[in-house]
Amino acid sequence: MKKLIRGAVVGLVAALTLTACGGGGDDDPLAGGGGEKGTITVGGANFPESNLLAEIYAQALEAKGLKVERKFNIGAREIYYDQVVKGGISVMPEYNGALLTTSVDKASKAVTTDEINTALKAKLPSAVEILNSASAEDKDSVTVNKETATKYKLKTIADLKPVANQLVIGGPSEFKTRQQGLVGLKDVYGVEFKKFQPFDAGAQAALVKLLTENKIQAADLFTTDPTITENGLVVLEDPKNVFSAQNVTPLINKSQVNEQARAALNAVSAKLTTQHLLDLMKKIAIDKEDQAKVAKTWLTENALV
Repeated sequence: MKKLIRGAVVGLVAALTLTACGGGGDDDPLAGGGGEKGTITVGGANFPESNLLAEIYAQALEAKGLKVERKFNIGAREIYYDQVVKGGISVMPEYNGALLTTSVDKASKAVTTDEINTALKAKLPSAVEILNSASAEDKDSVTVNKETATKYKLKTIADLKPVANQLVIGGPSEFKTRQQGLVGLKDVYGVEFKKFQPFDAGAQAALVKLLTENKIQAADLFTTDPTITENGLVVLEDPKNVFSAQNVTPLINKSQVNEQARAALNAVSAKLTTQHLLDLMKKIAIDKEDQAKVAKTWLTENALV
């Protein structure tokens, strides 16, 4: 988790903000801190998949008779991580690899799920911890349109090196400065693009549209976005692992999450697969189904409520 899409595009902000909305949400999603005593505050980041996962967590907790407050559409990790540490948020759906390299240890070379979780458990602040990771993963990716892939014979990120200076890549504003972003692409593959176009929260739909129209040639897209397959886009292979394992993993404030809540969250992780994420996000992004109903159906089908 990562994982994600945030930044700014003039003229698209209003539309993209609507795309990012996933339920709950006040004008200030962090207003009210961690809720009244005994309430578990479940947070969601500024993209649809995070808010869907947060809704799944919230309903799983409520099914155990626990009181839940939702604080969705908070923002990027740079905003919400400190809130979990300080107790403003009790539970946050996270992507373990991105959490490690953006907020805990930017120099980490951990790649696998086990390596990443070991590093997180050793280096997270004492107020927080991760629970069990799901097998479900959603990675950032360098994705190109079919025209670009064919023209330059692109199969891996390494193939971009001689041609990237002719291409425009779009993505969240943080992608510009993250190791699992343009910094890592330059350091690891020697890839430098002609231009980086930042986008606002939840902007995968806009990115996909611009890719299919060849107005940009590459984009940082979440790998569980069903529109990648729907539009015949090409996710470039990452043999040197700029993008590490990104398992969906609950991040919790330890003082606010009891054993009953932990068990409920771990039960979600035990059932959630990457295919589930793909199917769920198709319902949200393509079929435009209601987030709460999608979450409830999945929980029911997996005997979690």
